[in-house]
Amino acid sequence: MEKKEETNNDKEERDNEGKAEDRIPQMALNHVSRLCRDVKESIDFYSKVLGLVLIERPPAFEFDGAWLFNYGVGVHLIQAKDEDSLPRTDRGLDPRDNHISFQCEDMEALEQRLKQFNVKYTKRTIDDDKNGTKIEQLFFCDPDGYMIEMCNCENLKLVPAGSLGNIKLPCDRHNPPVDLENGRHAK
Repeated sequence: MEKKEETNNDKEERDNEGKAEDRIPQMALNHVSRLCRDVKESIDFYSKVLGLVLIERPPAFEFDGAWLFNYGVGVHLIQAKDEDSLPRTDRGLDPRDNHISFQCEDMEALEQRLKQFNVKYTKRTIDDDKNGTKIEQLFFCDPDGYMIEMCNCENLKLVPAGSLGNIKLPCDRHNPPVDLENGRHAK
C-alpha cells in the first residue's frame, strides 16, 4: 500500500480538528414557525400547494397549531392570538423583502401548481453570464402574508467570500426518524 505524503494543509486541518473552540456543531435548518390567522387554511396551503406532510405534534403543546414536514424542513404553524402580529396580506411581492426560500427541482410544474390553486406569484430569472448560470425564482405569499420563494438555486455555485470558516454541507443524520408504522394515517 502506498503511503500518501502529508502536506502542511493536511497537518493544519488535523491539528485544528481537535480544538474545542474551533469545532461548531453540525447544523441544518430544522423548521420555520409561522403565526396563522387560520391554522386549517394554512395546513391546506402548505400541504396541497407545497407538498408538505402534516405530522403529529407533541401533546404537551396546549395551543392550536400544526407541524408539517417534507424535504428535510419543517414548518410549524401557530394560531395567532392577535392578527396585528401577522404581515399584511395586501402588500406587493418584492423579492427584496423578508422571505423563506425552498429548493425546487421542477419550476415549471410548481408554476402550474400555483396557477391551479390561484396563487398570485412573481417570476424572476437571473442570468449569471460570468458562470453561465441561470436561476429561476417564483415568489408568492402563504394565506397569512408570509412570502415564500421557490428556486432552482442549486445551479448557483457557492464561493466563500472572506469567511472565517469552511462551507459545510449537511449530512443525512440531521433528518428526523420517520415512523410510517405508528402514525394516525398508517395502513
